[in-house]
Amino acid sequence: MVDNSLMYFRICMADKVIGIKPQFSYIREFCKDYITEEPEDFWISTDLSDIRYEREKSDREDELAGIPVRQFADEYLETLAVYRKITEKLIDSDILLYHGSAIAIDGQGYLFTAKSGTGKSTHTRLLCEYLGNRAVMINDDKPLLTISENGVAIHGTPWMGKHGIGNNISVPLKAVCVVTRAEENHMIKVNPYEIYPMLLQQVHRPVSEEGMQKTMKLIDRLMANVSFYKLGCNMSSDAPRVSYEGLNGGIE
Repeated sequence: MVDNSLMYFRICMADKVIGIKPQFSYIREFCKDYITEEPEDFWISTDLSDIRYEREKSDREDELAGIPVRQFADEYLETLAVYRKITEKLIDSDILLYHGSAIAIDGQGYLFTAKSGTGKSTHTRLLCEYLGNRAVMINDDKPLLTISENGVAIHGTPWMGKHGIGNNISVPLKAVCVVTRAEENHMIKVNPYEIYPMLLQQVHRPVSEEGMQKTMKLIDRLMANVSFYKLGCNMSSDAPRVSYEGLNGGIE
């Protein structure tokens, strides 16, 4: 058995310092851009049962998707277990994990979310290319949102998706945009209740009833503090222009 006390380290995300006691050293390299020496706000540890849980969860998801079951290394599965445990604790600090691709434009955050395979990452990449130095990627998969009386902020994390695109930055969140496929590019502003099922689907949902109740309250506060849009796009070269102009009410 590995003595995981020898691999203890701390990271800082969303202004919280988290201590991690892992089973494998890979997670430290995975989180290298977020390592800090500051004292932790809380700490988590993993064991082999956590890795087994992630493997069984992944197998079920592959079976439901009708694809061959993927064989992930224990070291990779531990990164999933670590983030799951961290996000469960962060809910108590009004911090949510949100599945989406997030960019900053002129220092303001915009979160694009969609069903898997829709093309949100492709769109944010095209948008960054369109805007040049005005835009920077925050996180391409699993950013964190802090929801406070001062508004909502979005934060980079080491969990950046398969392309590993992101930066250790935090900015105010201005808008959330749901991306869908369409024959013609178009953007509309929507009432968040129109897209509530998608918002709930894309946020990390705790297993416990108490955690889920807190999450739903945080979603309500999110809806009260940022703008919401729906983007229908065909991923053509014109899509980022339509997206930018559609958001232009929030971008001066």
